[in-house]
Amino acid sequence: MKSSQLKFRLILMLVLQFGAWGAYLTSLGRYLGNAGLGPQIKWFFAMQGIVSIFMPTLMGIVADRFIQAQKTLSLCHGLAGLAMIGAGLYCMGAGDNVQFGPLFVLYSVSVAFYMPTIAISNSVAYSAMGKNGMDPVKEFPPIRVFGTIGFIISMLATNFIKIGGVAMQDSYTQLFSSGALSLVLAAYALTMPACDTNRGESQSLAEAFGLKAFSLFKDSQFAVFFIFSMLLGAALQITNGYANTFLGSFAENPALADTFAVKNSNALIAISQASETLCILLIPICMKKLGIKKVMLMAMFAWVFRFGLFGAGNPAWPGVLLFVLSCIVYGVAFDFFNISGSLYVNENASPDIRSSAQGVFMLMTNGLGATIGTLAAGKVVEACDVFNTPANWSTAWYIFAAYSLVVGVLFAILFKDPQKAK
Repeated sequence: MKSSQLKFRLILMLVLQFGAWGAYLTSLGRYLGNAGLGPQIKWFFAMQGIVSIFMPTLMGIVADRFIQAQKTLSLCHGLAGLAMIGAGLYCMGAGDNVQFGPLFVLYSVSVAFYMPTIAISNSVAYSAMGKNGMDPVKEFPPIRVFGTIGFIISMLATNFIKIGGVAMQDSYTQLFSSGALSLVLAAYALTMPACDTNRGESQSLAEAFGLKAFSLFKDSQFAVFFIFSMLLGAALQITNGYANTFLGSFAENPALADTFAVKNSNALIAISQASETLCILLIPICMKKLGIKKVMLMAMFAWVFRFGLFGAGNPAWPGVLLFVLSCIVYGVAFDFFNISGSLYVNENASPDIRSSAQGVFMLMTNGLGATIGTLAAGKVVEACDVFNTPANWSTAWYIFAAYSLVVGVLFAILFKDPQKAK
């Protein structure tokens, strides 16, 4: 296959992959608040972390050992899409009486099968590029940019499209959009280049189930890398869960209710993803010139500014500029951590455990880290009583910024770049 053709096919895969996520990730909290489920927001976003504790590793094992990665990707998206559409159907039928239990169950099934696809889609791309003689570290980031573009397109569609006079960001219709995109990718994934499985004739029990990837923890510096990935992963879902709800809270102030940041909060937050598209292109240069430690440190301190600027800003001019700056630094905070970390794991894990190792990275970041971080953030939000006293949002954001600062300082002291695995 020609390189140009392969790049196009990978681009389309990633547009669908992240478009399905972007359709609801930053706007779900706003809909839940409208439906009277504001106090339960933390559980919806924590569930993404809970399932990431085991599902990416489990499905990575399946992709490594039993079912080719592109077929595993298809299976996961098919189940995720059906469950998300089921969640939308429930909300449509429930009307103004949406209950936490049924919606949460359907949503949980969907994210349980969606979250592994983030790592598996990376494995599909890395495999196809490797077989085509391409260098993933150099050539994957520009392709990955289009995944973020897909995310942005979905976010903007959710912000501006109205169905029945109601914007999708305020409605359950965002769930239908996400589910439909997952089903399209489920079909498309079956057409992707075949990935190898590793079924050795003589394997230990740990090797047969892909648990060999956990041997990476024996390397002290790799263990430190994973532990701090977990600690930084605690920050990943905080703004996804609460930024849109936070911006919407300004609507209670008549002087701010009609500002762009309040009425089009999802579009404002989309600046974050636009920043990602630029920062992704910087990753090959930064990884080569600076190394993983400095790149990760840049991400950690970017999270400090991400949260701190939210705390200091407001929707009126010129305070809204602080929100814009927060969205701009998000590109560094997210990409320099997630994508650089994924590339680092791919380079340092042996070929027979790369999908499993990607699953372990997901477990530590979007699993343990995101679960602990989201639930802790929920406690902070509740302690600040933001739903009754919106002015207290600033205190919550400053607490999150202080946490990121402490993590960054400790990482600078404790982590050294491990040698690349041979």
